[in-house]
Amino acid sequence: MNIRILQGRGRLAVGAAVALAMVATPVVASSALAAPLPPSGTVVTTAATSFGRALVVGSGPYAGFSLYFITSDHGSNFGCTSTPVSTVVGTLLCAGPPGDTSAEWPAMTTMGEPVAEGGVTQSMLGKVYRSGIGWQITYAGHPLYLFDQGPYEVTGEGWDEPGLPPWHGVWDLIQPSGKALAWPGTLTVLDLHGQWVLATPMFTAVGWEDFPLYTYSKDSGSASACSGACAIAWPRMLTSSMPAVDGALNPNWVGTLRTGQGWQVSYHGRPLYLFGNETIVLSPTGKFLATGSGQGITLNGGTFSLATP
Repeated sequence: MNIRILQGRGRLAVGAAVALAMVATPVVASSALAAPLPPSGTVVTTAATSFGRALVVGSGPYAGFSLYFITSDHGSNFGCTSTPVSTVVGTLLCAGPPGDTSAEWPAMTTMGEPVAEGGVTQSMLGKVYRSGIGWQITYAGHPLYLFDQGPYEVTGEGWDEPGLPPWHGVWDLIQPSGKALAWPGTLTVLDLHGQWVLATPMFTAVGWEDFPLYTYSKDSGSASACSGACAIAWPRMLTSSMPAVDGALNPNWVGTLRTGQGWQVSYHGRPLYLFGNETIVLSPTGKFLATGSGQGITLNGGTFSLATP
């Protein structure tokens, strides 16, 4: 069961301004998706998107297609695997070679050394060999994936896939700097077990969901102490600008701080995180709900707690 195909691959943008900025493009025929890669190294270039300048494919049948990465890929360990996984919404396959219509996020591969153009840094380009996929292109160490049905679309931006399906990460476009190019996002509140906590809407395989946000006790002021393995398990809430704010919150308390991954959102001086392994349950009404399962988890001498208004 391919959730992406069942949903017609049409994705909602965040906010009316973003929706107006995005230009619809024709759907690429399935025969084009199955076309072979060029024999030389795949070109990686950049293009302007509604969120800013991002990496796109620069040659071959996928020219113009946006490139994405997931926060749970690191080193030789991949959150987005090429092994089918059984979930409550059916059997899902995260990665596969380009043209694999059963894969949610086909890997972008190359036959030779990838080639940088249009503001892409050649020294940041690389490749990693993956069984069943081939040589996948990397940038700043991030394996790169496809998602959209046509060039210059950005429908894969901001997907959160924590426990359903089990890729345990957040998907983003990637800037020429190698950092995430996140959407602006929204800061809101969520009634979780009778307690109001900070949350942000994210798109998932089962639609829009409000995910609770967390703070980390080791953070001090405007500095984030969560890096390396910590940042993989606890993706930062990133933004490309100042996020929209729910009326129940004080917009004067919303801020951002520069990190190695991009601009992280803070509230009342506290950097905010998502939990990469957030547990999601099916409610009696048939709606999938996040549970706040990251509450009280300790890591590297610090504790993560649900963020409160």
